[in-house]
Amino acid sequence: MSRPFLKMNGLGNDFVVVEARSAPFAPSAAEVRAIADRERGVGCDQLILIEPPGADQPGVDARVRFWNADGEEVSACGNGTRCVGWLLMQSSGRDEAVIETRAGRLVATRAGERLVSVDMGEPRLAWNEIPLASEQDTRELGVVLYEDASLMAPPGCVSMGNPHVVFFVPEVDAVPIRKAGPAIERHPLFPEQVNVGFAEIRGRDRIRLRVWERGAGLTRACGTGACAALVAAARRDLTDRAATLELDGGELFIEWRDDGHVIMTGPAAVDFVGELP
Repeated sequence: MSRPFLKMNGLGNDFVVVEARSAPFAPSAAEVRAIADRERGVGCDQLILIEPPGADQPGVDARVRFWNADGEEVSACGNGTRCVGWLLMQSSGRDEAVIETRAGRLVATRAGERLVSVDMGEPRLAWNEIPLASEQDTRELGVVLYEDASLMAPPGCVSMGNPHVVFFVPEVDAVPIRKAGPAIERHPLFPEQVNVGFAEIRGRDRIRLRVWERGAGLTRACGTGACAALVAAARRDLTDRAATLELDGGELFIEWRDDGHVIMTGPAAVDFVGELP
């Protein structure tokens, strides 16, 4: 039988969302790539699966899994978590949803009309938590990752359940992202590959950001990338601990609270309903 799905997006970062609480769904990597194919499939940046929580997970509304367009399962997706959180709150009628992911337990709360806040937990900042292949100061890496004048300033590294490297650049639109992104993504320093952020500081409370996502390429928005950029900037006192992130698809508000947790707030949208072949 064909499987219903929802096409959703968070600031243009788009997803195929499949509900698997009533019937199991176990896509292969090839099937994920076929679904994500924008010419012959549905087309998306990530496939998201909503599964029932485990018996050992009291208080959890759903277990959620994420696959990038290249077929690789990943631990976290900020914009996707926001979309799933909105779906779960709509179905329950409550203003909170607890979601279990490979990156840990996340809590989504209603923040307005189609606005959702997600507590993304604490960033991981140690070199072996990113992870990196060798010991480095993750606040400012001591290696050159790409030979380009705009990328010579030392980048920072943050894990938000998935690895990120963040470059601070004078003008983000001048960076050759489509060339630099894939080269840095696969640099030997990153054994699990890496999401590559290019951040232009526009004020203590505003960052312009573009992200080359591991396994998906240049997307219109990256939620964990926005969280990582704010944390990396605040660690170097380039911004305050709360800022608006300007992405190609719109704006996210990110706050790195005093308790160490990172809160991401932004919209969730449903595009259409369909059935997988």
